[in-house]
Amino acid sequence: MGKHYIPNSAHKGEMLEEIGFSSTEELFSDVPRGVLKEFSLPEGKSEYEVFLEMNRILEKNRTVLEMPSFLGAGTYFHYIPAHVKYLIERSEFLTAYTPYQPEISQGMLQALFEYQSLIGELVGLEVVNASMYDWGSALGEAARMAARFTRKSRFIVPKALSPEKRMTLETYVEGAGIEIEYIPWDENGQVDIEKLKESVEGAAGVYVEVPNFFGLIEERVRAIGEIAHDAKALFIVGADPTSLGILEAPGNYGADIAIGEAAFFGNPMNFGGPRAGFFAVRNDKKLIRQMPGRIIGMTRDGEGRRAFVMALQTREQHIRRAKATSNICSNEALVAVAAAIHLATLGPKGLRELGEVILKNTAYFKKRMGEVGEILFDGINFKDVPVGFEIPYDVLHERLLERGIHGGYYLGKHFPELGESALFAVTETTRKEWVDGLVSALGEIINEAEL
Repeated sequence: MGKHYIPNSAHKGEMLEEIGFSSTEELFSDVPRGVLKEFSLPEGKSEYEVFLEMNRILEKNRTVLEMPSFLGAGTYFHYIPAHVKYLIERSEFLTAYTPYQPEISQGMLQALFEYQSLIGELVGLEVVNASMYDWGSALGEAARMAARFTRKSRFIVPKALSPEKRMTLETYVEGAGIEIEYIPWDENGQVDIEKLKESVEGAAGVYVEVPNFFGLIEERVRAIGEIAHDAKALFIVGADPTSLGILEAPGNYGADIAIGEAAFFGNPMNFGGPRAGFFAVRNDKKLIRQMPGRIIGMTRDGEGRRAFVMALQTREQHIRRAKATSNICSNEALVAVAAAIHLATLGPKGLRELGEVILKNTAYFKKRMGEVGEILFDGINFKDVPVGFEIPYDVLHERLLERGIHGGYYLGKHFPELGESALFAVTETTRKEWVDGLVSALGEIINEAEL
């Protein structure tokens, strides 16, 4: 190997001194302890030797195929057709940036237009933007948009909300002075309709998820929309797009805004990111003007040829500056294109089959898990299933890891009222033998704990 890996460790002190810090720990003092880890690679090693050392370190990781994972809670193992990665790695997509010059960005603009069209058909709404950062940021933007549109400052969301989305939402609305009100769940784990009726007056918007964080399909979602509209509030629906081949589109039951995670299509789990949140609204000019993000439109050029452009740019920060509807700059365009390719591959029939397989796998999982734990709520689950146990879940989780199985997401930290419970998830990729192995392992662990 002619080239050598050149570490900066010899110059670290000089660099820290130049920027006014005495140590690496001081530089990263705002990062929680235990998160940071330095790789102490020896100096003077060749690139190949460093390559071997890094691979030795990476061998500690295990994929979801080597260690079946039931973690879920917003990040899921879906199968991605091989051609999706091949297509998005083409330089026309991979190196493209924000298409401020439409005359030389027609390929990327058309790809994003197709993405918008596919999402619009999926959620049953007419206008879609060219993606947000993720589902959580789309929720934050929806809350701010509802406040601007209605000139009210209270936003209602279910208490059964992902902790990550909750933190993102609260961060987004703090500066805007928007108050978040959390509606509890009822005995079925779904939005408490009576509590919602008591709280909806004066709200800018009402948000509901289908399925919700507990994986339960909200059975009275249409009634929730009617309650919101009767109070002159916007009705916002967060939808898992992989469920929309078997569940009704949000636009069909009155959603003013639909949001969700487009990256469930075409993108691997990637340790939780990057993502691409979708954001759609009904065809109302006032709503569209308050919509965040980029919108790609189709038009005709001076010679009558089909052309693609960024539409309604007067809402955006490169023109409106501080008065823009949002400050989205580097949106997740490549992630959105991957989602579009995957969606186009599935088509309506494939999307329906995907939803049916996930629903069947979830039903089988619930049946088997009921043998070793308590299924917390009655209802129809899609992907996620909350299960309660009589012994501390952290003990169960550690014992599962020792057996080469990654268990569920511990609910007790953020939802203490649910006790020693965890949220397990399955998808179309989950094998029957994985579920049977999990149930068998849990049974053994519980029996050992009781002896």
